[in-house]
Amino acid sequence: FGKDARILLEPVEAVPDSGSELLNHPAIRDFMGRNSTQVPEDMVPSGLYRFSRRSFVDDSLAMLGMLLVFREDGYTFLRGYEAKDAMAQQGLPTTGPAREFRGIFLQQEEGVANIAARRGSITCSYQFLSRYPSMDGHFLEGYSARSVRETVRSRRVERTVYEHIGTNKKLIRETAEQGGLIPHDQLPRFHQRLLRIDEPFR
Repeated sequence: FGKDARILLEPVEAVPDSGSELLNHPAIRDFMGRNSTQVPEDMVPSGLYRFSRRSFVDDSLAMLGMLLVFREDGYTFLRGYEAKDAMAQQGLPTTGPAREFRGIFLQQEEGVANIAARRGSITCSYQFLSRYPSMDGHFLEGYSARSVRETVRSRRVERTVYEHIGTNKKLIRETAEQGGLIPHDQLPRFHQRLLRIDEPFR
């Protein structure tokens, strides 16, 4: 019947179901198991998002990009591409496979977190996001942290905004055309407000 044969030999609660293997290893099951991956649709709706943050390496610029949130096998995943100019600025390849990143969402007490990486887990980023009450749409605000050494010329943590744009063709087209490293004043106005560019992140 497509079930794990261990249901005949072990307690049912000890047998991981087919949709919860990823974080269900016995060493972390009670810490990051099935409960942490149950991310409500009303908290993080599936679909396209445009996201923004200040550039990690250039104070005069901001990052505007787009990513997809999708659900599969009981998990909430994300997928997107780093901007070509951001990759080139760091001396990294700008091909599609090199720029692609994917990650997984985890439910937190006051919002959601995600951890994402480029292919081969060359670098990782962590984000914490919480719902921002807005009449204009579905926004999440929080911060992004990247897994790099501390250096004089770059930062590791920045405020981040997600805006669910779903199937809004106008916003999808605008983000695709304008995305990348851009001046702060070219960000969507509400993103500028939530990012508080002129305030240091604490």
